[in-house]
Amino acid sequence: MIDHVSISVHDLDRAAAFYDRVLAPLGLTRLVTRERSVGFGKRYPEFWLNRREAYAAPAGDPGAHVCLRASDEAAVRAFHAAAISHGGSDFGLPGPRQAAMTTYFGAFILDADRNKIEAVTFPAAT
Repeated sequence: MIDHVSISVHDLDRAAAFYDRVLAPLGLTRLVTRERSVGFGKRYPEFWLNRREAYAAPAGDPGAHVCLRASDEAAVRAFHAAAISHGGSDFGLPGPRQAAMTTYFGAFILDADRNKIEAVTFPAAT
């Protein structure tokens, strides 16, 4: 249903370096680098960073978030650890959660621009 998503960042170089590390555990790599945008994905850009010099990070909970699929719980944990060790903030430790229709394993982070990003996997039922 959704082909790609874009988030706004103030400092494109800083954000691209952050996401190079944070998205690697999810199998996403930098595929496109342009003057005002950077695209990450597996085969084509699915997650874009767009430079907005006047962008002001929201205070508190930014509300909207982007959720990216992880292959397993280890990838979710690695995503979260990479974010924290490279300047991101925890917004939900890795762990099991209850969604509207199923349980899942996920973690939330905030980047330097307070974009809320989640990594999620759906463990097999036991």
